[in-house]
Amino acid sequence: MNPVLEALRGRLVVSCQAYDGEPMLDPRTMTQVAQSAVIGGAAAIRAKGLDDLRAMRPVIDVPIIGLVKIGKDGVFITPTLADARAVADTGCEIVAVDGTRRERPDGLSLADVVAGLAQSHPSALVMADCGSADDARAAQDAGVHLLGTTLAGYSGERPKTDGPDFALVEEIAGFAELPLAVEGRVHTPAQAAEALRRGAHTVVVGTAITHPASITGWFVDALSAG
Repeated sequence: MNPVLEALRGRLVVSCQAYDGEPMLDPRTMTQVAQSAVIGGAAAIRAKGLDDLRAMRPVIDVPIIGLVKIGKDGVFITPTLADARAVADTGCEIVAVDGTRRERPDGLSLADVVAGLAQSHPSALVMADCGSADDARAAQDAGVHLLGTTLAGYSGERPKTDGPDFALVEEIAGFAELPLAVEGRVHTPAQAAEALRRGAHTVVVGTAITHPASITGWFVDALSAG
């Protein structure tokens, strides 16, 4: 197994992303958040946006899973080969791309994107953000290096579960020949540990660690209900 992927085995990846209209949407802020996650033991960082990735790379000494988000609907996670190459240009070890079977904006297949990135950035690995087991099978056939459950509940093929989609995790782990990253609605340490027990190679946690507005809302809702 590639040493970058081996370094993630049984460990935590922390997703450090802020969104439009939020005070934390600043490369300096997100870099500091990522640095703090590394101090806490994160084996890798997942981050979006070329400016954030460029700011993080010189000061983050663990692998970075990089991506860009273009729009909010359809295929929007690193949607084109050009986007994937731009992410790889920042020095990320892993480029996360939409791993669904939906049509991509540039008309290329996922296999085309993987092959095209290999031509321009031979050392870059590709993570496929999948929404279903069929996505994962197709992504594996396309030559990606890491499967993710990132889009489970968001691509229209599966219902959105309250927590991680453990049924999907078990299904993919049952046939995958590639490492599996469980990502999406992992809100507690217990859920992260359960993901490993269900077959995950690594677990990606974002909101529950790096999104204060959401975490605050959980506590506010609990107090209001009480």
